[in-house]
Amino acid sequence: MTWSNYFRGCLLSAVLALCLAGCTPAPIPAPENSGELVVVTRNSPTTYYLNAKSEAVGFEHDLVMQFAEKQGWRVRFVLAETLPDLFEIMKKGQAHIAAAGLSATDGRRRSHRFGPTYGQVKEWVVCRPMRQLPQTPAEMAGLRLEVVAQSSHVESLRLLKRRQADLAWVEMNVPSSEELLERVELGLSDCAVADSDSFDIARNFHPILARTFALGNSQPQAWMVEQRMGLKFSRQVMRYFQESEERGELVRLRERYFGHVQQLEEADVLGVLEKRGTLLRSLAPHFYRAQNETDVDWRLLAAVAYQESHWDAQAVSFTGVRGIMMLTEDTADHLGVKNRLDPRESILGGARYIISLMAALPEEVVDTDRIWMALAAYNVGMGHVQDARSLAQKLGRNPNTWNDLKEVLPLLSRGKYASKLKYGYARGGEARAFVENVRIYYDILAKYEKPYQGFPALQLIPG
Repeated sequence: MTWSNYFRGCLLSAVLALCLAGCTPAPIPAPENSGELVVVTRNSPTTYYLNAKSEAVGFEHDLVMQFAEKQGWRVRFVLAETLPDLFEIMKKGQAHIAAAGLSATDGRRRSHRFGPTYGQVKEWVVCRPMRQLPQTPAEMAGLRLEVVAQSSHVESLRLLKRRQADLAWVEMNVPSSEELLERVELGLSDCAVADSDSFDIARNFHPILARTFALGNSQPQAWMVEQRMGLKFSRQVMRYFQESEERGELVRLRERYFGHVQQLEEADVLGVLEKRGTLLRSLAPHFYRAQNETDVDWRLLAAVAYQESHWDAQAVSFTGVRGIMMLTEDTADHLGVKNRLDPRESILGGARYIISLMAALPEEVVDTDRIWMALAAYNVGMGHVQDARSLAQKLGRNPNTWNDLKEVLPLLSRGKYASKLKYGYARGGEARAFVENVRIYYDILAKYEKPYQGFPALQLIPG
């Protein structure tokens, strides 16, 4: 080897090393060429997360999977740790879309490309308990306000600062506002900004936090589309959302993840959190055993038990139902429960009852709709649930989805409907509230309690 060739080789190696260290990678091929849709998202309860079976779920995840399935593409998700990382991945052409609950603000639209709007969120200032909660930007003086760096909230705060010059905030390089809300509860800051959907979920884990004032009008949500994607891709995205809206798929998906996030009373949330460390510890082995027999997630059974009795094994109601799962005498006899006040017998009996109610529903009721309707029947009786399904069909609603059925259930107590029903009057509104509360309690328990691995549980719900 000559010295010139040696130095030429050294120079080439140095150039390659520099390129590997800092060169921008080539943009990924379009999905119609590669067959793979690459999506950048972030880990949060409103977008993408892993459930108890380590399966990816979430509102944005499911939207993307439905879209890709219709195009015949496989999907690869890329998780961005922060919003700046997400924008950098899109800038470098390393993802085709960003599906992360992004607000398509006017400022962002000037520098980024967005698909069609699929939702609306409000940006709220959320604060810890204090003597005088701020109700306007002017009342934020002296308070530490935290906001996710490069979020749409920063843009909104800058607009407010034009009118309120002393408005100040701290930009935090964290994945999402959920982490900021935890910091507020811990007293590490006074307030944080969060989107309405994020806060609606988080407030059932942090019941002491208070929503104060909105930064402005509602903001549209949309996918961010990589700048080099062609017109054909944009049309595919547009057509997907149009068809999802027309077929009710978007509504059903929102119901699955956000349809139950109304706030419980603060005492109820604090109660379940407090009793996790006392009553639930002693009851957990019974819930584990019930999961082993029925395949129902023990945390769902525990959520039903808390809604029924607040985990009081000796509970008795004025109607005669008894025990931790509040079984009637007839139901207990049918299930072979000899002592309703024995927590082991009651929990196992309740689990068996839920499974039997699920089996009684027609095969057209699938996935999570089946468990929610079964729980409604647990509360009000299968006959009344079947009445509600028949009424839903007469009213032009879908009797096989919980989203439609929960709107019809309260009608069972109205005279003009009840008189024409096979099983007559029922307090259907209470059954609806029962199910929605159980869903929230399950979310709380799924966040803080580990799944039981002694036997594979039937994963009935997304969380």
